[in-house]
Amino acid sequence: MKEKDNIRKLFKDLKGTFDADMPNMGHENRFLEKLKQQNNTVVSSAHKKANYWKPFLAFAASIVLCFSVFTVMQQQDNELNDLASISPELSQTQSFFTTAIAQELATLEAQRSPETEAIIYDVERKLKVLEEDYKTLKVDLTESGNDKRVVYAMIANFQNRIDLLQTVLEHIEDTKKIKQNQNENNTTI
Repeated sequence: MKEKDNIRKLFKDLKGTFDADMPNMGHENRFLEKLKQQNNTVVSSAHKKANYWKPFLAFAASIVLCFSVFTVMQQQDNELNDLASISPELSQTQSFFTTAIAQELATLEAQRSPETEAIIYDVERKLKVLEEDYKTLKVDLTESGNDKRVVYAMIANFQNRIDLLQTVLEHIEDTKKIKQNQNENNTTI
């Protein structure tokens, strides 16, 4: 109610200040003529270019849209097949294992040298086999409806990868110690 009173008061205060006079005769026709002159020069040159590219742009936009929808759907499908999709606890487990594996791989890369190249290459091949097994387990998990046996097999796969990396790192360290001892013995003789 108060707002209506304020608006009415505003109009009463402004009464007499509005331009309520009629324009001169032919004002509307002169205005429309000027408008037509402006539109004809500006629109005619730009309009032809816009029409030429419009179908191509629409086609390209629809292809980009289809591609992006397909990509998003693929990513969603891939994310639903792992341990993280089952429960928050398993999501944490998966995160722990992937972090631990990444750390072990970084440590292994730091140990890369001409002497360790063959060992590291062999480990990388074995890790690829374990990764392929894990992809198969992800498919099995989806098909089995989150069967606990498949979940345990996935966790065991992670553990096997970590054990493999730790064993190789220990082997590399042992090899370095043996070479260092041999070098010390050779220099003392």
